Amino acid sequence: MEKLDLLAVALGLAALAGVNLYLTVFATGLAIHFHWITLAPQYQSLEILGNPWIISIAGVLYLLEFFADKIPWVDSIWDAVHTVIRPIGGALLAIQVLGHPSPALTVIVALLAGGTSLVAHTAKAATRLASNTSPEPFSNIGLSLGEDAAVLGGLTLVHFAPLLALIIFLIAIGVFFYFARRLLRSIKGRVGARKKLDEPVDRNVSVQ
Repeated sequence: MEKLDLLAVALGLAALAGVNLYLTVFATGLAIHFHWITLAPQYQSLEILGNPWIISIAGVLYLLEFFADKIPWVDSIWDAVHTVIRPIGGALLAIQVLGHPSPALTVIVALLAGGTSLVAHTAKAATRLASNTSPEPFSNIGLSLGEDAAVLGGLTLVHFAPLLALIIFLIAIGVFFYFARRLLRSIKGRVGARKKLDEPVDRNVSVQ
């Protein structure tokens, strides 16, 4: 049961890192540093996240993401840059949760966690891309704040009920894949409609 909890925490943090890596590290580091949470003996390897340098760097990067995430199209560029960074960060967090496992287990967990982070990142990036086809900017702000709240709520759930958190994350990923086709069609439809609106009007057409 303890190993299952460890794996749930590892994959849970990886999923949250796929949504917002810097907030995940920053919030977890703050909670550990100021003793807002008490790490169980099996999670002592996470104590490194409470290092002031790690908290400071993660905080600065989160501040940059906080503003970039709320500007249409800038958020999609930011997501594109983090397509590699978030899965790697998620994999490193998951390995850190397990401490010093065997080399084979390290590779397995890294692959699982990296894949989990990549799927969560893809879901976020696709949703943002769809919102960017909307003419108003408020949906970006709402999505960004909602994602931050979801990460903080997810971290709380991972701490108190890791298995439940993992189940919820897996369900959320499954829901995304279920609606992925519709989301893609929506993006194509909006982009196509915008292209038609941007096409110059043929002035040679007679008006009856």
